[in-house]
Amino acid sequence: MGNIIMFCILAVVIIGSALLCVTTKRIMRAATFMLFVLFGVAGIYFLLDYTFLGAAQISVYAGGVTMIYVFAIQLVSKRTLQGLEEKLKASKLLRGALAALAGLVVVGVILLKTGFVTTAPTNIEVPMSDIGNALVGAGKFEYVLPFELISLFLLACIIGGLVVARKEEEK
Repeated sequence: MGNIIMFCILAVVIIGSALLCVTTKRIMRAATFMLFVLFGVAGIYFLLDYTFLGAAQISVYAGGVTMIYVFAIQLVSKRTLQGLEEKLKASKLLRGALAALAGLVVVGVILLKTGFVTTAPTNIEVPMSDIGNALVGAGKFEYVLPFELISLFLLACIIGGLVVARKEEEK
């Protein structure tokens, strides 16, 4: 019963922070709310007794990726950020809601066609060694290559931010 209550609290924190992240007009607040979402996901990992994934979530995503976003935000000048405020129009809101609804329908159809909802086993326990091998393995359905590509992408973003910051200093 305690796990269900904790899951509900974490779910409310994650959903609330995610909504605040995408609706706020201040970019630093959005980064802070994103940090709360990532901490909430780590909390769910800890709740499931996946301590390795919870620790990785906190160190890699909540720590590293959020800091990269904050540094990138700080590298961009205040003059550049001031022109980014945009009024929310009803037509954009309607298009966004329709796109979200279409995505929800597509996911629902896929889940029903694959039988995931009706045939999903209730008590699957995946050993931590299998998760660790999948994260650092290079074979089929293993994730070391996507992690490396993401790290190269983040490095390119940092270099791009430094180039933009240097060009503004030269002016």
